[in-house]
Amino acid sequence: MKINNSKNSVEALLVLAGIKINGVNPWDVRVHNDKFYRRVLSLGSLGLGEAYMDGWWDCERLDEFFFRVLREDLSKKIRLDWRTLLEIALAKIVNRQSKKRAFHVGERHYDLGNDLYEAMLDKRMIYSCAYWKDAQTLDEAQEAKLDLICRKIGLEPGMEILDIGCGWAGFAKYAAEKYRVEVTGVTVSKEQEEFGKNLCKGLPVKIRLQDYREVNGNYDRIVSVGMFEHVGYKNYKNFMNVANRCLRNGGLFLLQTNGMNESVTSTDLWLNKYIFPNSMLPSIKQLGKACEELFIVEDLHNLSSHYDKTLLVWHQNFEKNWDKIKSNYNERFYRMWKYYLLMCAGAFRARKNQLWQIVLSKKSVVGGYYSIR
Repeated sequence: MKINNSKNSVEALLVLAGIKINGVNPWDVRVHNDKFYRRVLSLGSLGLGEAYMDGWWDCERLDEFFFRVLREDLSKKIRLDWRTLLEIALAKIVNRQSKKRAFHVGERHYDLGNDLYEAMLDKRMIYSCAYWKDAQTLDEAQEAKLDLICRKIGLEPGMEILDIGCGWAGFAKYAAEKYRVEVTGVTVSKEQEEFGKNLCKGLPVKIRLQDYREVNGNYDRIVSVGMFEHVGYKNYKNFMNVANRCLRNGGLFLLQTNGMNESVTSTDLWLNKYIFPNSMLPSIKQLGKACEELFIVEDLHNLSSHYDKTLLVWHQNFEKNWDKIKSNYNERFYRMWKYYLLMCAGAFRARKNQLWQIVLSKKSVVGGYYSIR
């Protein structure tokens, strides 16, 4: 395909979303390498992201660019090459979230370096959507989210809590200190395990390097915040079976997860390659099927707009603190991370991605469950 034909095709696609090549709006793109056009048409989102990482194009407001691209479903208007289609097909066959692969995402993403996450996140190192209802700062919004979770599952002193995918143990520490409960947290990240153990010294908190499939014991409450995205559709039922096995009768399980409006069996190829290997977002249909005969859905709370704002603040913090940490990374990583944060912000703004907090009960709540906001 000649460059002129490729350029015309890309320009025609972008016009549908109100985006121009070398236009004057902050969401317009500036192309520095004419090979950009063919790369995008053959590789789709993977080509678009890699071209940005390589400096082939720029955009003043990436979040607004993606908001417009995703709102118009431009990706569905591109005919991808055979290699890209093969990658998507393989995701339906191979269990990329198998037990054997469980620690890949920890090594590739969460173990990148605590300096990166300390520069970007709040003081508690919470790497999931914040709750901005009455908050002005990221610290306030993340604490509000933690307290919202605790209130939704009715924590009481002495309860035993399981945190599946505990991150840097921010929830475990908060719940143990404020609600006087015992917490067991599991993670597939060595950096998170070490950080969490140091953070929670002296508290009734245990942090384990462990895949969710290996978890045993009985708990009064279970939480899983921002981890289900790594489970994969072939394992959704198994995950729910584990949670059901570990939750005592009458107990509550709060699941916070990103989600999709439609059921998929693969993820964005660029995100899979560079950010979250083997990740996948569930649909309500897939979640419902996984919960059948195991849990009652007591409450579903959509917090998507809160994630748009959270990601923008993370990006602001990343930019503000980049000079402090850039000696440990490089310019291509900087462009990759910026692209990741702002692409996701645009996806939530366009409502292509959702963020749900779901309260599940085992053997129901006597008298009914009252939603808390």
